[in-house]
Amino acid sequence: MSAPLASMADRARSGTRLACAPQAVLFDLDGTLIDSAPDLVAAVEALCVELGAPAPDAAAVRRVVSAGGRAMLRKGLPGADDAMLDQWLPRFLDLYAVAMTHRTCLYDGIREALDALVARGIAWGIVTNKPGWLAQPLLAQLPLLADSRVLVAGDTLPQRKPDPAPVLHACAQLRIDPARVVMVGDDLRDVRAGRAAGTAALIAGWGYLDGDDPATWGADAIVATPRQLVQALGLA
Repeated sequence: MSAPLASMADRARSGTRLACAPQAVLFDLDGTLIDSAPDLVAAVEALCVELGAPAPDAAAVRRVVSAGGRAMLRKGLPGADDAMLDQWLPRFLDLYAVAMTHRTCLYDGIREALDALVARGIAWGIVTNKPGWLAQPLLAQLPLLADSRVLVAGDTLPQRKPDPAPVLHACAQLRIDPARVVMVGDDLRDVRAGRAAGTAALIAGWGYLDGDDPATWGADAIVATPRQLVQALGLA
């Protein structure tokens, strides 16, 4: 890892700028670029109605959005076994697919952060575990995100985060050395994938965080807001 990126944590804490900016920034999607929890929670609620189950604990479901569909169903339908979750997952995804952007929105400050990257000629892309058949139409409905230089979805490769392969694939598509890339996400899997791929790793402190303490994840820094992300990247 290059010296500027290796010192990111100290620089982010002190508020100073990096000696030089990265050449690319890769973002997780849900909980990092967009707050998709309202529509995902609504899909869990709709499934519970179909199944005649009690209304789910919306706050509990929200906390695990970044952990994926099975994690959300496990919170929304406590007591269900793995076979039940596997059976109900496709219906949950279908319910979500027809209403993906009813209340989903970019986090406050993301637009400005992406604009700052573009203004500096820094490439940005998305590495998500969301399957492509959901991620691609979602980005098409959120025009700013359609400008992503690369999208690596959960089914682009056989591997998914925390495996480094999706991050490495994105770097290869951008033709940028991973050592000059920053991975930003709100889940431990994002940090592990970035670290294993050789990128710097920043935690989106505004995301869902899965109820964990992100300080234990071993990232370069935790940035509390997208505006702090711009500062940490040396773009302010």
